[in-house]
Amino acid sequence: MFKLNALVYCEDYKKHDTGNHPENKERLNAIINSLKNEGILSKVHCICPPSATKEDILRVHSKAHVEQIKSFCQNGGGYIDYDTYASPQTYEIAKLAAGGAIKAADLVLNGYKSAYAVLRPPGHHATRDKSMGFCIFNNLAIALEYLRQERKIKKFFIFDFDVHFGNGTSEIFYDDPDVFYISIHQNPRTLFPGDGFVEEIGTGDGEGYNLNIPMAPGSTTDDYIYILDKILEPAAAKFNADFYFMDVGFDGHVDDPLSSLSLTDKFYEYIAGKMTGIAGSLALILEGGYNLNILSRCNVKMINALNNISHDNYKHELKVSESTKNTFNKIKDVFSPFYEF
Repeated sequence: MFKLNALVYCEDYKKHDTGNHPENKERLNAIINSLKNEGILSKVHCICPPSATKEDILRVHSKAHVEQIKSFCQNGGGYIDYDTYASPQTYEIAKLAAGGAIKAADLVLNGYKSAYAVLRPPGHHATRDKSMGFCIFNNLAIALEYLRQERKIKKFFIFDFDVHFGNGTSEIFYDDPDVFYISIHQNPRTLFPGDGFVEEIGTGDGEGYNLNIPMAPGSTTDDYIYILDKILEPAAAKFNADFYFMDVGFDGHVDDPLSSLSLTDKFYEYIAGKMTGIAGSLALILEGGYNLNILSRCNVKMINALNNISHDNYKHELKVSESTKNTFNKIKDVFSPFYEF
C-alpha cells in the first residue's frame, strides 16, 4: 500500500499561460504523464483542489498586492518584472495553486502520510507585497497560515531544496519562532535571488529559526548528503514541529538549464526517504525544475522513495568538497547558540 496517499493536481493549472517561458505548462505535462506511464497515478488519490479564498491569501499578502495582481491580469497581463509573467487567467490560477497547497496540507493533517501538490505558478519567491522569480502568491506560506489560523497548528518545519533560495518564504516568517525554515540552495553570489547566506538567521523572536545552506556551483549529491545528514535531524529533533512541509525543486539537477549544481537523480530518492524518516508525514509543494526529462524521471523516483520503493539510502563513501565542509563548519559556528550539529 502506498504511503503517498494523495496527489493534488488540476488540469486548470495549465491555464496560467506563459508561452515559451521556462516555467510553462509542459512542466506539469511531463510530471503527470510520467506518473501515468509508471502506474503511480492509479495507486494514489488524485484530487483537484478548490481555489484559495481571498481571506486565505490575505493572511499572507497585502491587500494592495492582491488587488494589483488581479487588476494586472484583468487588463491582459504581461511581464510583472523582467522574468515573471502573468496571463489574463493567472490571478485565478494563482488562487488555485494556493488552494492546492492548502489541500495538500489539509490531507496530511487528516491522516494521509503525505500529499504532493503538483501545481503552478510556483510560490517561494513571492513576498508579502511582491511577485517575483516566476512566483505570484506564496503557496506554502498561505497553506501554513491556513493551518495556523483554521486548524490551530502551532509549530512548522519547512525544508526547501529548490536550487534558488526561497526569499519570499524566508522573509514572511523571518521573525517567527514557530516556523523553522531551512533552505539548501546554490550560493546566492552566483544565482537569483542574491540572498540566502548563512548569516541570515532570523530576527527578534525568530532568531535561529532561519537556516540557509548555500552550496558552491558544482556541488554534487555527495555534498548535499554530507551536509544534510549533519543538519536536518538534529534541527528537526530540537524544534519538534507539529507539521512538516517540503518545498520541492528539481532545478539543482546537473542537467537543469537554470543552475550550476551537479545533483543526480539519486538525490531526490535520498531526500524523500530522509524527510519521511524525520517527519513521519509531510506536505510536498512543487516549486522549480525546468528540464522536462528530469521532471519526468525524478518525480517518479522521489515518489517511489516516499513509498519505500527502490530506495537504497544511498550508502557509499561520500566524496565531499572542501567548500561543502567549510560551509558546514560555518553553519555549525553561527548556529552554535541554538543547535549542536
